[in-house]
Amino acid sequence: MAGPYHYELVVVKDAKEAKEAKEAKENAVVVFVTDHAGQKVLTEGASGTATILAGKLKAASTLKPDGDNRMKGFAKYASASDMKVVVSITLSGKPAEQARFTPLGSQVQAHAAH
Repeated sequence: MAGPYHYELVVVKDAKEAKEAKEAKENAVVVFVTDHAGQKVLTEGASGTATILAGKLKAASTLKPDGDNRMKGFAKYASASDMKVVVSITLSGKPAEQARFTPLGSQVQAHAAH
């Protein structure tokens, strides 16, 4: 939940770090925006960022409108159970709203925040 909106974050689940080099790969970051009733909220004219923290790595992505209610960007990250993502989106003419995610944590943790 982000103010009057619901953000659904989609990250690449199987983006692995290279075992030797410890390098993350460039992957997509997608956020779907709806209202609390599940209705699409148009993202035309919106801007946003996603900050990804996984282990000792930190990556940032600029999110841009990509369809009716979708924001998309790219960042170098590796999937990890301790991954945390902070998403901030400013819809056209509205104040910025922020949400925090632990996308690869257990389902129990994810639903405890609701």
